[in-house]
Amino acid sequence: MIRPLTYAAALLAVFLLSPACEREEIVDDLSSIPYDPKAYVMPELPYFFPEMPIPEDNPMTAEGVALGRYLFYDPILSADSSISCASCHRIDRAFADDQNFSTGIGGQQTMRNAPSLANVGFYQNGLFWDGRVKTLEELALHTIEDSQFMAHSLEELLEAFREHPDYPGRFRKAFGIGSRKEISKELTAKALAQFLRTLLSYRSKYDYGNWDRGPETQFFSESELRGKILYTTEPVIDPSDPHPGCSHCHHNTALLTSNEFLNNGLDPALEPEDFPDPGLGAVTKKNIDYGRFKVPSLRNVERTAPYMHDGRFQTLEQVLDHYSSGGHSSYNLDVNIMPFPLSEQDKQDLIAFLKSMTDEIFFQENSYKNPF
Repeated sequence: MIRPLTYAAALLAVFLLSPACEREEIVDDLSSIPYDPKAYVMPELPYFFPEMPIPEDNPMTAEGVALGRYLFYDPILSADSSISCASCHRIDRAFADDQNFSTGIGGQQTMRNAPSLANVGFYQNGLFWDGRVKTLEELALHTIEDSQFMAHSLEELLEAFREHPDYPGRFRKAFGIGSRKEISKELTAKALAQFLRTLLSYRSKYDYGNWDRGPETQFFSESELRGKILYTTEPVIDPSDPHPGCSHCHHNTALLTSNEFLNNGLDPALEPEDFPDPGLGAVTKKNIDYGRFKVPSLRNVERTAPYMHDGRFQTLEQVLDHYSSGGHSSYNLDVNIMPFPLSEQDKQDLIAFLKSMTDEIFFQENSYKNPF
């Protein structure tokens, strides 16, 4: 017969020696995992690219980028583990979406189309279509928490990371934490931002043919060269004159965008409330900003349909028809939006030039693909 005190002591001993308790101690203490981060070496970009600003408190490391890549593709970031960042930012679409309105958690439709993330590390004038955040670190956390996107409580997400069999070690290797309790939203944001800064597109025909590489005819076809002239023609007062030029908003530079927020005449509006989507105006609360949206880069534009913030145009032909019509009148319509003649041949030539901006190597980059 076992005496009660001895029996209780035996139970306590079994509990203390149980695998669960032993496992929790191992997971919590990460100091045995080596921490020796290696600087991430960015590829050498062409001379005509600007320098990418890297935050001093988030230097790029190979381990940080690797962690961010796993997080980007892991549906653990959403509240019900149904979608990941890659669900709306697909590599075959230059990390854009193929839906008019991207789909968030629970199958709900968001209010906008997810834009391309190619070269997103260069953009410093506000992110998202409406510029609601300034940094990639902010963007990462906003997307996780937003009820339209992933709708995940950050505290619940961090707890999932801390209990995960793999992520504590990855956070340790990337940021040197000593305990799983040190996994934080800040470190999560930093890792995602590091990966996003590696998404570099710079090897298209446009790059090789447009920047002191020899005669243009060596790279561009006759149609592409005609399209380039149309793309870069200066605006004129007389709307019957040739095409006013795409490059005033989509600069003829490495990034192919002015990085501004403009109203390109998608909707008629006499008052701010007339815009179906307020755009930048919802952020700044300034009347002049209603209906203004971020000018997207035209890199890989052949692959990023549908077009505009609401995906209303399915083809590049429809986009050109919109601009040649002069758009809809509104009180803050950008001055470069005006009607101009555009023949079918002009359209073909412009589209040929736009397709020269496709970077085929970008889509095959193994370091961008799903690591799982």
